[in-house]
Amino acid sequence: MAKKIDSKIVAFSVKSKEQPPQAAPAQPEVKVEQMHEDIQRPEKLLGTTYKLKTPEHISEHSLFITINDVVLNEGTEYETRRPFEVFINSKSLEHYQWIVALTRIMSAVFRKGGDCTFLVEELRSVFDPRGGYWNKGKYVPSLIAEIGNVIEQHLTEIGMLGKPEVDEHQQAFLDAKKAELAAQQEEAKEEETGNFPPSATLCYKCHNKSVIIKDGCQTCLNCGDSKCG
Repeated sequence: MAKKIDSKIVAFSVKSKEQPPQAAPAQPEVKVEQMHEDIQRPEKLLGTTYKLKTPEHISEHSLFITINDVVLNEGTEYETRRPFEVFINSKSLEHYQWIVALTRIMSAVFRKGGDCTFLVEELRSVFDPRGGYWNKGKYVPSLIAEIGNVIEQHLTEIGMLGKPEVDEHQQAFLDAKKAELAAQQEEAKEEETGNFPPSATLCYKCHNKSVIIKDGCQTCLNCGDSKCG
C-alpha cells in the first residue's frame, strides 16, 4: 500500500533481509518478597481466633488461639498470606507457663520463613501420659496435639497446606461402611422398639420394651402381664 509523504525527508536507512528483528523491550524483573526474619512487624496484621473447647478434666476453661498473618506482595499476582505470630489465651492459669513458651517458639518459627508446616506433625505427635480424650467424635492424644490441629486448619485456610483428598476407591469404601453402620443402627432400633409404641417401658417379666398405661394400669402388650392383676 502506497503512503504519501507530506513532510521533508531528513534521514533514511535501508533495512536488509538478513537484519534480525528488534527484540521487544525487556520487562522489569518483579522482586517477589518471601517471608524472612528481617521483616518488620507491620502496624496492622490480619488475625483469626479459634475457640478450643476441651473436656473439663483437661481444662476447665476454653482456649482461644489467635494467629496473626502478614500479607506479602500485596496487590500483585504474587500476593500471599503467611503466619507471623500466635497467641493463646485462657481464664485458666494452669497451663500458663508452657503456653507462653510454646507460642513464643511457634511465632519465632513463623517469622523465620521457609516451610513451617512441620509444626503441625510435631505438635500432633505429642501424647499425654495420662491418656488422650475424645472431642467432637475425634480422638485427641493430648491438648498440645489439639493445638496442632488448629494450626493445621489455619495453614489450610491460607493456602500453605492442601486439603486432604480421598480417592474414589477410598470414598466408595467409606460410603459402604457408613451405609452398613446406618443399617445396623436401624436394625438395632427396630429390635429395641419392636411393634410397640415408642413410649413403652421395659417389662420385667418378658424383658421387652412393651409396657404401656392401659385403663390406668401398667400392662405389657407382649406377655399380658398387668400390675392390676
